[in-house]
Amino acid sequence: MSIPRTPSFRFSCIASLLLISLGMPPRLGFTPRLVAAELSPEPVRLDASLPATGGDSFRLRVPFDARLRVICFLGCDCPVAKLYASRLDALSKRFADQGVEFIGVNSNPQDPLEKLSEFAKTHQLEFVMLKDHDGQVAQQLGATRTPEVVLLDNLGQVRYRGRIDDQYRPGVVTDAPTREDLALAIEQALQGGTVEVPVTQAAGCLIARRRPIDPDSEITFAKQVSRILNQHCVECHRAGEIGPFSLTDYDEVVGWTDMMLEVIDQQRMPPWHASDLHGNFANSRRMPEEDKQTLRQWVDAGAPFGEASDLPPPAVFASGWQAGVEPDQIVSMAAVPFTIPASGTVDYQYFIADPGFTEDRWVKAAEIVPGNRGVVHHGIVFIRPPDGVRLDGLGWLTAYVPGQRMPPPNGHQARKVPAGSKLVFQMHYTPNGKVETDLTRLGLVFAAPEDVTEEVITLAGINQGLEIPPGEPAVTVDGQTERFPAGGQLLAISPHMHLRGKAFQVRVRQGEKSDILLDVPHYDFNWQHTYLLESPLPLDAIETLEFTATYDNSTGNPFNPDPTEFVTWGDQTWEEMAIVFYEVARPRNAAGERRTAAPKPDTAEQESELQSAADRFFKDLDQDQNGLIEYEEVDRSVQLRLFPRIDANDDRILDRDELIAYLRANP
Repeated sequence: MSIPRTPSFRFSCIASLLLISLGMPPRLGFTPRLVAAELSPEPVRLDASLPATGGDSFRLRVPFDARLRVICFLGCDCPVAKLYASRLDALSKRFADQGVEFIGVNSNPQDPLEKLSEFAKTHQLEFVMLKDHDGQVAQQLGATRTPEVVLLDNLGQVRYRGRIDDQYRPGVVTDAPTREDLALAIEQALQGGTVEVPVTQAAGCLIARRRPIDPDSEITFAKQVSRILNQHCVECHRAGEIGPFSLTDYDEVVGWTDMMLEVIDQQRMPPWHASDLHGNFANSRRMPEEDKQTLRQWVDAGAPFGEASDLPPPAVFASGWQAGVEPDQIVSMAAVPFTIPASGTVDYQYFIADPGFTEDRWVKAAEIVPGNRGVVHHGIVFIRPPDGVRLDGLGWLTAYVPGQRMPPPNGHQARKVPAGSKLVFQMHYTPNGKVETDLTRLGLVFAAPEDVTEEVITLAGINQGLEIPPGEPAVTVDGQTERFPAGGQLLAISPHMHLRGKAFQVRVRQGEKSDILLDVPHYDFNWQHTYLLESPLPLDAIETLEFTATYDNSTGNPFNPDPTEFVTWGDQTWEEMAIVFYEVARPRNAAGERRTAAPKPDTAEQESELQSAADRFFKDLDQDQNGLIEYEEVDRSVQLRLFPRIDANDDRILDRDELIAYLRANP
């Protein structure tokens, strides 16, 4: 599908792209992943005296006096355990008068008793919390993750094992659970019947297995492992950053050994999804295979520390502005901090800031610095020009993603921000188990107009005609872009799909020759990367930029909202998109654009496309289908980005004539 500069393309930019860039928050109901397994008919033989957070010891044994006992395995820094802590406390209160006792157990070697006490205090847990120092209780009960629960009757028979419910797991947050597994199991066990689903798959952080240390291992934490972690992990996994736990100290690292290997082997970490076989990227986070193998061998050897004299100097990271210079102006997203709840999902938040520009400004570096990195999943800042002022491209200014470093500013490249423009902050927050606040700031470094020789803009390739049949594991959608600014250079690429996205590929075509520029074989909606080219690609040397997006609408896709749905284009995460954003630098005073395909001379066809674009626009946004789009019936992001451009009479109502006039004026 070619992307000419027609009204339908303009519709795509202004109506459909407003709500997406780095991704929208997950909002779907997942089919519960139940495990086809049976519990052992043999009762648990358990008798252990464990230290409790209150300072006393607690004898955990079978039999016990309560009718039922829920053993809850919790980890202090596991993000999923944090989200479920208060829910477990609520369940303990709900079933207390029915003879059900809740007991928390921590079997992590990296969590001392003092840390466990702080965890219980932070989450206001009223049930007893015990420290399983040697991990024997977890081993006896077969627990492997946090959070994981084991429901016992008073004779030690395991009635249920697994998750609390299906709302949270690593990388996935839904609005509400579709199955409350633990509560249902308790109710069924109290009634004396068989638990309908006795085993489910716990989702969370692995409890590190204790392995004997090999004293002859040549691989140690001090000598090799600490350096690998400093290079690939510590940037996010340190105090105050978004990584849910720290990987700076040996005592902390040894408790995450199995979890580290799991996320590395599953290619979840480090978060980088481009194939090494195609393209060279300046911001690559790829961990070499030899480093992965070193970590595996170290874990197998029992995670030996080594000699302190072999430790490297502590890693040093920029704590403030990374552009290399102090910003010329700092803009806060709001006057007061935004409050993030302890749990649940948080809709995208939009904040409008006025930088007070009385003249056009050229921005050569723009950097978002979160006020609270522990809860900011990502942030984007858009330019909203004043009414009547045309802004080329998508109005993108800058973005923040955890761990993605800012490239040094290029003195002759800058983005133009027209006088009178407002800046729109789009913020995506991730709750971490307790109430937090954030006040994100934007730093701007200006360029003198006479120094700017290239203007940076954001273009897009798109295919709105995607159709994904139900149950299909590999549906491909193609698109191509044929129109580029004369003398332009491609700087970066950002693919975008939703929850059925499986893979994405961008190719460069010149005549019969097609070369892969970017290959993302395992697309992950939770990590919307911008892939920064190591060397800019001159666009005059190519004919087209092509892309292929691949979707998995089968039951094999754990993120799939509904494999039975026939999926088409839409803004919502349970619908789909096929988009790629291109960061392009063009000569500042270049005249016109270069188009590789001849423009269509058929005016009647262009008029038909314009009317079709208007039809789609009103179908998507006119909720009551009365032929008018009122300010109050659309999303906040549409209010901020769309109304100032199209609402010619400023009556907070968009009619078809206003839209057609706008599309004709902005072909």
